[in-house]
Amino acid sequence: MNRATTGRKPTTPWLVGRRTPAEAGLTLYCFAHSGGSPGEFLRWADELPGATLRGVQLPGRGSHAGAAALTTLPEVLDGVLDQVDFTPPFAFFGHSMGGLLAYETARRIVARGGAGPRFLVISSCAPPHHPRDEGLRDLPDAELLTAIDERYGGGVPTELLLDETVRTLLMRSFRADVSVSETYRPTPGPVPDCPLYVMGGSHDLDPGLLSEWARYTTGPSRTTVVEGGHFYLRDAPGRRALLALLNGLIASAG
Repeated sequence: MNRATTGRKPTTPWLVGRRTPAEAGLTLYCFAHSGGSPGEFLRWADELPGATLRGVQLPGRGSHAGAAALTTLPEVLDGVLDQVDFTPPFAFFGHSMGGLLAYETARRIVARGGAGPRFLVISSCAPPHHPRDEGLRDLPDAELLTAIDERYGGGVPTELLLDETVRTLLMRSFRADVSVSETYRPTPGPVPDCPLYVMGGSHDLDPGLLSEWARYTTGPSRTTVVEGGHFYLRDAPGRRALLALLNGLIASAG
């Protein structure tokens, strides 16, 4: 079994990352949005010097492109927990669908008797009890891309879609991730006891809905809304606010 070891470069295709900075205290695992790459978050490494950044890379994309994409959350969780050793201290960040994956991974770790994350940051993601989009996974490629762009913005760059090989891989991951989201149903059971912080854009999900994440931890919870849409973290103001939050949490968790 190929597992990751905190302190070195990842040794499993389920993770991507850089070498650990000498001053890093904990590992921050990042979970990407539907069809997205966790490599987007690894670019924050120089601005989060107190943590080792690792991106959870699902099958069917990036260096994990040779594996079959997974279409249900239980399959994803089984793979993550089988292939990644979450050695404390660690924390989770998840954007959009990645927020759901981060939360459910934390639940699974706790249910197995392991030490959970020091903190959990959820970005642009509706809480588990909120109905997910349905009817997207069976759409033709062009209609699926249009629907994703209309609902979430920040669509796929046109130049990538011009390459047939890249387009095929992108659509496979998009369709698999949409299926994970559409078939997700929350299950009863323990929730994490770590602090849970939620951030979203002012032109995306309703702040009241985001605040309902508070019921999914027995620890403290806080919701912050910044200017922007679903991908507020790609704009300078939202990115600064998110990185300030993460740096503060990393420092207090050390």
